[in-house]
Amino acid sequence: MSEEKYLTKAGLEKVKKEVEYLKTVKRKEISERIAEAIKLGDLSENAEYHEAKDDQGLNEARVRELEEILHNAVLITNGTNKKKNVEVGTTIKVQVNNSEKEFTIVGPSEANPANGLISNESPIGQAFIGKKLGDIAEVEAPAGIIKYKILSIE
Repeated sequence: MSEEKYLTKAGLEKVKKEVEYLKTVKRKEISERIAEAIKLGDLSENAEYHEAKDDQGLNEARVRELEEILHNAVLITNGTNKKKNVEVGTTIKVQVNNSEKEFTIVGPSEANPANGLISNESPIGQAFIGKKLGDIAEVEAPAGIIKYKILSIE
């Protein structure tokens, strides 16, 4: 079953570039490694050949994964909801434990929590989705419930 994959314009371009690299440069490199390994003879005990074939399989799996993302990509466009509530693509400022933090809600393929990019599928992302200015989002963590007050939605 296909699921929508939310991507920003930059995220979409990044996926497209990776697919292009894997299909052209990486495939060619692996193909050349396989050809060189075949020249060494006896493939049953040829470590170089088996390693290159494993790399080929991993490369093709990654290409299929990225093509699936592209096939189901939904481009995140800002300004569609006039920032009345938190949705994929919005940037929010929150107050948590007497400090302010900023998060952008993105699709899982672009998530990078260390840089404030939170997946809409993560527990914290799900807690923010649909909230309005001034609302409290509660997230269950191992240490207990963490409360985030929505200070701004952009």
